Formats: sequence, C-alpha cells, structure tokens
Amino acid sequence: MLYLIGLGLADETDVTVKGLELIRKVDRVYLEAYTSILLVDTAKLEAYYGRPIIVADREMVESASDEILAGANTSDVAFLVVGDPFGATTHTDLVLRARELRIPVQSVHNASIMSAIGATGLQLYNFGQTVSIVFFTDTWKPSSFYDRLKENQQIGLHSLLLLDIKVKEQSLANLARGRKIYEPPRFMTVAQCAGQMLEIEDEREEGVCGPQSLAVGVARVGARDQKMAAGTLKQLSSIDLGAPLHSLVLLGKRTHYLERDYIRDFAVKQDVFDSVWSELYEKKQ
Repeated sequence: MLYLIGLGLADETDVTVKGLELIRKVDRVYLEAYTSILLVDTAKLEAYYGRPIIVADREMVESASDEILAGANTSDVAFLVVGDPFGATTHTDLVLRARELRIPVQSVHNASIMSAIGATGLQLYNFGQTVSIVFFTDTWKPSSFYDRLKENQQIGLHSLLLLDIKVKEQSLANLARGRKIYEPPRFMTVAQCAGQMLEIEDEREEGVCGPQSLAVGVARVGARDQKMAAGTLKQLSSIDLGAPLHSLVLLGKRTHYLERDYIRDFAVKQDVFDSVWSELYEKKQ
C-alpha cells in the first residue's frame, strides 16, 4: 500500500492522529521536500514520529518514482506531503504511476494553504483561480499569471498567489555542465511578489494589479507566529513579514463588507486602506 499523508502547514504536531499512526507502522517513510516545506527540520520530524525519514527531492519524485514505489505492492510505504497530499500535480502523477503498477493507494488529508487562507477573513467561496508566481530573472519574466488574475478580476473574485520556493536547485551553468552543485534555498516574499506584480502591470497596463490594488500578504499560516498585512500592492512591495513561507491574496471587487472589516484590522495603514476602499471597492460588490 502507498499512503499519501498530509502533514499540515506548520510543525511536526500538525499531522493527524490517523496519519501519525500510519507513519509509525509502515515499512518506509518518504518526505516530499520541494513543493513546500514545514517550519521545522527533518530531524525534529523523525524525533516526533519515532522513525527515520527519507527525504525525496524533485529529482527522486519526478524521475525516480519507481524507487519510492518499490515493493509497495507487498509492503507499506508512506509519502509525506506538506499541506494536503493533492496540493500539487506531482502527487497526482505518483498515484497514476502506482495505479499502473497495481499498487493500492490511500490518502490521509490535512489542512493546506488553499483552505487555511480563510484565516485572513476572506471567504473561500469568493476566490477564483489560484496562481503560482515564480522568481523573475534578468532574461525570464513569465507573466501568464496576469491573465489568470484578470479573469478573476472580471468576475470580482479574490486571487490566491502561491509564491515560488527554490530548494536544491542548480544554476544554469552547473546544470549545463552536469555538476551536482546546488544553490542555497530561496523563498519568495510578499514584498518580492508584489514588486513583480507591479512590474508586469507596468508592461501590460490593463489595471489588474496596480499600485492601488488592495491585497493581503500572509506568512507562516498555521504557526504560532503567523503574520498578516493588508494594504495596497505598493505598500506590500516594501513590507517585511519575516521568515517563510509567504502567500498573497489580491482582493476582488466583490469583497463583502464583513471581509473588509476583518482585514482592516491588520491594515498597514488604516487611513490609506479606508481611502482606497472607498474610491475603488465600495459599492462594487
């Protein structure tokens, strides 16, 4: 049996009772370690779970999945995922591969950013498409996210942006030379995300995510020190919310007054928030 087990968002104690029982009884345990991260290291997980963990990086999961699935038709293997098991397409691919090998699969779900973003006070049924935003380079600035934001904007819905993380990534030079040398981990911040959104708005000029667009930045959702800030993209482009992981929500024009009241409490500057709300969002629902 292959067990896909969600770990939640913050630390070792976020695992469900069902998930923990399975982790302690299976024959091998893998931790997927590149689509997201917990806020504690592997050693702390091993101590809490009471067993060794094999860290599965991108290369293993995407190119050597047979290693993970080896023997899972006669023994039990756990594949641990930060958040919920089906928060990334990679995990769907693993299930499809298991099906091809006639390996039974069972999932244990948990909280993910897709549901926990409700902690902002924004109603989940007022969200449109979720988009990812990657680190720009000098020569590569993909803007497909802008079109998804525009589609959400046209029907007044919020947009959740999942921010890039770089874990065990090679530079182009090392990749070209086949050298297994990896760059230090990088995690996009709310400020970097807002800055990149404004950069693309300057190019496209369609009014999707301009300096006065209201948004909510969040950091370490689900942790004791989670942090949130509401404000314009211009304000958020210079904010410091501390350690990763970060996400951002671009507000839709259908924002309800109860949602407004909730996020206003953690506005960067309430007078600016009130002014922008009155000018651009009030009575647009």
